Amino acid sequence: MRKVLVLEDEENIRSFVVINLKRAGYQTIEAATGEDALTAVKDNPDIKVALLDIMLPGIDGFEVCRRIRAMDNKIGIIMLTARAQEMDKVTGLMTGADDYVTKPFSPAELTARVDALFRRTGGDEALASPDEISDPPFLLNTRNRTLEKNGQRVKLTQVEYSIVKLFMENPGKALSREEILDTVWGKDYFGELKIVDVNIRRLRIKIEDNAQKPTFVNTVWGYGYKWGS
Repeated sequence: MRKVLVLEDEENIRSFVVINLKRAGYQTIEAATGEDALTAVKDNPDIKVALLDIMLPGIDGFEVCRRIRAMDNKIGIIMLTARAQEMDKVTGLMTGADDYVTKPFSPAELTARVDALFRRTGGDEALASPDEISDPPFLLNTRNRTLEKNGQRVKLTQVEYSIVKLFMENPGKALSREEILDTVWGKDYFGELKIVDVNIRRLRIKIEDNAQKPTFVNTVWGYGYKWGS
């Protein structure tokens, strides 16, 4: 089921988003407050994507994002914000969001973002893909879409999983930011390259022994990143 949560306190904006998502074939769950959104996530475990406004009465969208991530790392999250400041975008991504859309946005742009994220959260793996990719201390299970480090499960979002999978399938290969963006977010993605850098920063915090001195995800200056030395 193509179910999407829409958290937006302004009714006219929420209705605009809901109408366009329904036209695109999605079933929508509406929420006007962060508390309502969290209840909706608990009551609807089959929600695949959540659109979260940042500026809300009560708990804000950042906190809702954190709590959803604590409950379920598989839900795709897009932050909706009227703010254009760089720090707000980075904050949203670092709290666990997969993408952000700045208001005002076009229906086509929003639907494309939801489509791309929905494919990543619910898409099937290629039949030729192995069930496991081993690169000690890591073991990636492509059937369950999970990562272990030294036998311990690492909690990843679906975007982080897709990045790790791309890296582990291409050990030692320098991957450009554009290549990572196209593979993980899709060629029809409207966003900016910096979303790659922020997700890499978030991923390093989870998998590196020392995120300030990474040994697994290494920077190729002026180009992108590579897995290993």
